[in-house]
Amino acid sequence: MFRFEHPGYLYLLFLLPAFFALFLYAIYIKKRNLKRFGDRKIIRDLMPDASLQKQYLKFGLLFAALALFIFVIAGPQFGSKLETTKKKGIEVMICLDVSNSMLSTDVSPSRLERSKQILSKLIDNLNNDKIGLIVFAGDAYIQLPITADYVSAKMFLSSINPSMAPVQGTAIGAAIDLAVRLFTPNEKTEKTIILITDGENHEDNAVGSAKNAVDKKIRVNVLGVGSEQGGPIPVPESNGYQRDQEGSMVITKLNEQMCQEIAVAGSGLYARTDNTNNALKVLQKELDKMGKSEVDSKIYTSYDEKYQIPAWIVLFLLVVEFFVLDRKNRVLGRLSKGFWGKNL
Repeated sequence: MFRFEHPGYLYLLFLLPAFFALFLYAIYIKKRNLKRFGDRKIIRDLMPDASLQKQYLKFGLLFAALALFIFVIAGPQFGSKLETTKKKGIEVMICLDVSNSMLSTDVSPSRLERSKQILSKLIDNLNNDKIGLIVFAGDAYIQLPITADYVSAKMFLSSINPSMAPVQGTAIGAAIDLAVRLFTPNEKTEKTIILITDGENHEDNAVGSAKNAVDKKIRVNVLGVGSEQGGPIPVPESNGYQRDQEGSMVITKLNEQMCQEIAVAGSGLYARTDNTNNALKVLQKELDKMGKSEVDSKIYTSYDEKYQIPAWIVLFLLVVEFFVLDRKNRVLGRLSKGFWGKNL
């Protein structure tokens, strides 16, 4: 990939046509002034060493040098390179519930938005760790494979919404199973799953999946989102709330018991997420306890500066322009005449 570090300087290229027009105007003024002295043929005979072609050549060299100089100050750069670095950290897979019940506002601004806020702060606190992101409802979907690119992680996190899961439900077990498969095979690296859900309407064996994760030395930490009182479920793109077949408003509540059972089976912690940062603090302490081990991280290095080549060309053009004289070279002229004369 190619880019300019300072693309604003490229607007200077618009000065080049004006520079060219100014040169042509100078040539015109020069010819007009010569006419005042008499016939052009006679004046040319009086000035045998004058060379209009040399003037055009010198201007062409300066014009090219100026154009290249603008490219130099704009900072040409070529695409970043993928490099593998050695760092010490842990691997974290986040499984975020995006079922419609997560739109409930019993936690401000909503269960889903509050979860995203907590995860954003968690990502900011990561250091040399690798992170992945899974969203789930009726099924689980990979949002971001495990990576050390925190910028991408936050970008994907900000765009999460329930429409990403075409099938509604709460397939917690499927999310845990998928997370287990996405970890790297490095056995020395400590791994953990952070499950964020309201635990409602779970459809599979989430506890069994958590136990399976522990068997593979992966702990499952659970953040329960919601309240015991619960709240209605807003219907996207409307001012109404979800209702059952009898017309009664559906109230969604945090299934705290299920969340706690998953955490116990996954040898992890459970914390309820509310409008405070308590859950984040508890989770951060748990992550800090985990042993940091050496992990391979593939990252993109910064763009390579490529101004050196055009800069050397600019210098070369200026040097050549300096040694090109406005007048004809008599020695070269005689050699040329002699060469063509013999051949004739």
